[in-house]
Amino acid sequence: MIPKEMRAVEIAQPGGPEVLVPTERPVPAPKPHEILIKVAAAGVNRPDLLQRSGNYPVPPDASDLPGLEVAGDVLAIGSSVKAHRPGDRVCALVHGGGYAEYCVAPEVTALPVPKGWSLTEAASLPETFFTVWGNVYDRARLAPGESLLVQGGTSGIGVSAIQMARATGNRVFATAGSDEKCAACVRLGAEKAINYKTQDFAAEIKAATSGKGVDVILDMVGGDYVPKELKSLADDGRLVFIAFLRGSRTELDINEVMRRRLTISGSTLRPRPVEFKGYVARNLREKIWPLIEAGKIKPEIYKTFPLQNAAEAHRLMESSQHIGKIVLTV
Repeated sequence: MIPKEMRAVEIAQPGGPEVLVPTERPVPAPKPHEILIKVAAAGVNRPDLLQRSGNYPVPPDASDLPGLEVAGDVLAIGSSVKAHRPGDRVCALVHGGGYAEYCVAPEVTALPVPKGWSLTEAASLPETFFTVWGNVYDRARLAPGESLLVQGGTSGIGVSAIQMARATGNRVFATAGSDEKCAACVRLGAEKAINYKTQDFAAEIKAATSGKGVDVILDMVGGDYVPKELKSLADDGRLVFIAFLRGSRTELDINEVMRRRLTISGSTLRPRPVEFKGYVARNLREKIWPLIEAGKIKPEIYKTFPLQNAAEAHRLMESSQHIGKIVLTV
């Protein structure tokens, strides 16, 4: 039986974590190509914080409830769905609405829960894995044998990127803000982790690569990091942006970009069409899910909170004390 109402957490108005409040909402009905998921857990991500603060407008076709990734059981399917059936255990990238007991997802962005993983663990996968694949492997074309530098190695994105790249046979380097976090990056698979508060990451990368630099940098920092990142790239290197925690503006030497054939790119995931997200999901299912199920990629969850305590989860993420993912349980 599908109830008419559900518990959820909404953004009462733009502001701090305190504006996240429990509410009652109608249970959404799946469209022809959607599935309805009975949510067991929902991941917390930086875009949720931006949406809550009023700095990440909700797309017109999306739920105003925060939450971009969930895991749970398929409860109902739309009239055109072929890939899933009621009772399937899935984790899914969603267009919003994850902070709730029930959530709809496009069938093409739902993936089976990896064997041996709990629903809580599976909820930590979609947003970060879709983001890493779409940027590191699709846009930046990280190839076998190449090297990757992950800025912010202990963030949800960071722990996913380190593990994915290590599992696909790449050299991985990372930056983090404390010796404890650097040790966590190495434990997760980084060859070397650099404390950006006490070390010059550009100099450390050059030393670790015999002066060559890395082939790809995944950057969520921006700002004054960019000139140093260009110096950290190998010839024909690729720098890809997914956020700009130190600012969206920078100064760069165009001559260096031209002379060394560097590529600068970036993307945001939520506005991309569902067809692109389905393309990423197929790649993850084919190339990354087997690595997960072989034990080469493991869940890295720092802390869980009950759904009604979403404000506490946001406070923790804003403190940047966490290593890995923060998950809400329903």
